Amino acid sequence: MSILITILILGILIIAHELGHFMTAKAVGIKVHEFSIGLGPKIFGFQKGETLYSLRLLPLGGFNRMAGMESGDEDDVKGFNTKTVGQRSLVIASGSLMNFLLAIFLFIIVFMGIGIPSEQNVVARIVNGSPADQVGIQAGDKIIAINNQKTETWSELTEIIRSNPQKELKFTILRDNKTIHLSIVPKLDAQNQVGIVGIERIWEKQNVFNSIYLGIKQTITISVLMITSLFQMITGQIPADVAGPVGMVQIIDQAVQFGMAFILNLAAILSLNLGIINLFPIPALDGSRLIFLGIEKLRGRPIQPEKENFVHMIGFFLLIALMIIITYNDVLKIGQ
Repeated sequence: MSILITILILGILIIAHELGHFMTAKAVGIKVHEFSIGLGPKIFGFQKGETLYSLRLLPLGGFNRMAGMESGDEDDVKGFNTKTVGQRSLVIASGSLMNFLLAIFLFIIVFMGIGIPSEQNVVARIVNGSPADQVGIQAGDKIIAINNQKTETWSELTEIIRSNPQKELKFTILRDNKTIHLSIVPKLDAQNQVGIVGIERIWEKQNVFNSIYLGIKQTITISVLMITSLFQMITGQIPADVAGPVGMVQIIDQAVQFGMAFILNLAAILSLNLGIINLFPIPALDGSRLIFLGIEKLRGRPIQPEKENFVHMIGFFLLIALMIIITYNDVLKIGQ
């Protein structure tokens, strides 16, 4: 199931990215010979107008084959090469732009359909078999104090629980306007070294306008964090921590266990990651193509297509090699 969800998420992200290129190319009058999802041998395809729409074997990418971008196709009046630097730059950048818009859309769905964590000190759900379940805490209980210390917010009560693993705590609970006293010993979460009792908070759904605001805010916040982290990894300030397809399946498998909100949030984050990485000035990625267009603008004429294509080809093979190394490391981590 996790593998299928991973393929589905990757497919949606790739379709959004390539659709951004495709729609902008059409808008500025560029002929698109082929719009493909996936790489490698063609599995399925159909012709509509001047464009072949195809699905290929490997769900690891996609492409738009535009007129004027290949040798022997330079004279097409609707070719990519006939457009201004600004128009071509917009076509190249629109793939990442679409990934940013997709992330905002997914965040909006989460905020409207699922909501945001509430600070109410009210229990929404109990984990079966947890310490809270064993002592009889129920959904709807309001935890007003722990060890006679008032807990008016969810953050206050969880801070006490997390700070006292394997220590008896006396809960004061308000249930149906009656005060109940229960003793509970938080279980030690070995991974995070904190106490947990197995209670979950209420989530509050947001209206459409607040969801749009929160979606845009969340997108900006995570994008800044990603760019900062990538810069720190490149400069050696923090260890490089990247995941390939195998690692991604493991991450999505963990998200599946926590429900749809986590899956949609992860899909939005992956969409942002794809959009940002593609804008890096790395050969074969959109960022390097924007660099070449910038050089063309400065010098007044384009770099020879053969030279540019050679640079992108070398970059492509280096990226494939890097992906193989990352996947190999992901497999090694499974055995550890």
